[in-house]
Amino acid sequence: MDSTSGGASDPNAGEVPSETGGGSAEGSSVAPPSRYESQKRRDWKTFLQYLRNHKPPLTLARCSGAHVIEFLKYLDQFGKTKVHQSGCAHFGLTNPPAPCACPLKQAWGSLDALIGRLRAAYEENDGRPESNPFGARAVRIYLREVRDGQAKARGIPYEKKKRKRPATATENASSEMAQVVDGGGGSSDAVASTTTSV
Repeated sequence: MDSTSGGASDPNAGEVPSETGGGSAEGSSVAPPSRYESQKRRDWKTFLQYLRNHKPPLTLARCSGAHVIEFLKYLDQFGKTKVHQSGCAHFGLTNPPAPCACPLKQAWGSLDALIGRLRAAYEENDGRPESNPFGARAVRIYLREVRDGQAKARGIPYEKKKRKRPATATENASSEMAQVVDGGGGSSDAVASTTTSV
C-alpha cells in the first residue's frame, strides 16, 4: 500500500486540484514566464539585494534617482565593454589594434534596457509611476552621458532609430498628382523623387 500512496512513481499522488488554487488547470499547462519577465524578476531581486546591502540599508520608499545611478555605477565592475579613457591611444577607434589598460564597463544599451525593466518592475510591485526612481530625470541624464561618452570613446555613433511614419492624406495626394503630371505611370524616377523628398 505504501508504494501506491505517494511513491516516486506517481508525481501527482496526494494532490487535490481545488486545494492548489489552480482549478481545472494543470501545473504543466501554465506557460513559463517569458525571457523578458524572467530577466525583469532577476533584475528586481538584484536591485532589492543591493538596497539591503547598502550602507546604511535603504528601503525602496526612500530610494531616489541618485541611488539608482549609484547602482548603475556599482554594476560597471561586472561590465564586459572596453571603454577607452580620453588619454588612451585607442580613444575614438572602433577596432583598436592592440590591447590597453582601459576599464571594462557596462555597455550603454545594457544599462538602458536594465532601467526599462526595473522601471516596469517598480510599478508592478505597487510603486506609483510619479515616484518611480528609475524614471527620474537624473537617471535619464546619466544614461545620456554614458551613451555619449561611450560613443566618443569607442568611435561608435549612437543614432536614434527613425520611425517610419504612415503616409498622410496630403502625401498620398502629392504622389498621385506626380503620377498624373507624369502621364500616369511613366518614368519611375519622377515617382521615386517625389516619394523620397517627402
